[in-house]
Amino acid sequence: MEVFISKEIQAGLDAARRANLRKASRLRIDLNGRLIKVLLMWENGFAVAHEDAPDLRGLVDLYDGAHHLFQCLIVGREEQHGEVHYTFKRGAPVTDHAGLDFEGAVSVPVGIIGKSRF
Repeated sequence: MEVFISKEIQAGLDAARRANLRKASRLRIDLNGRLIKVLLMWENGFAVAHEDAPDLRGLVDLYDGAHHLFQCLIVGREEQHGEVHYTFKRGAPVTDHAGLDFEGAVSVPVGIIGKSRF
């Protein structure tokens, strides 16, 4: 049995789904001080509502609330069902310290055991 849904009803369902995703998602992109809500994120991309979607290319910062998650290098854009799907080539996690450019010693002591009183 095939179910037929009119275009108006389908558009309303899609808009309701996007509104629900927009409320539930904490993910955001910071684009020169303008925060854009991310509806969905997957391994090498994310989706933004069509009405919020700028023409993104290059390096963007992805946040979860106030926590800076990734710096993403965007390489592709595709529009589907009122959403814009961006593909990124590289999603580098952001850390609070610089990466090491040398290999640490393997047998470094973790701690010192003090003298026992007994």
